[in-house]
Amino acid sequence: MGRWFLVIRNGVPAASLIGADWRKSSRSGAVGNCVELAPLDGGTAVRDSKCPTGPALVFPGSVAEVIRGFTR
Repeated sequence: MGRWFLVIRNGVPAASLIGADWRKSSRSGAVGNCVELAPLDGGTAVRDSKCPTGPALVFPGSVAEVIRGFTR
């Protein structure tokens, strides 16, 4: 899967990330205004929970590293 990650571009349709295990925080509101994260081999994908088939952003690093980057 590592080589697969190298060809992923930001803005790729989230639905095309076959096998991605999307998760959102247990503290997410009922309104649906949250993001979902999926660990990938060598990176983390992020998508809008209101539009699960829409574009995903892919960041290098683990889920924990990506979350820390958002909170700085």
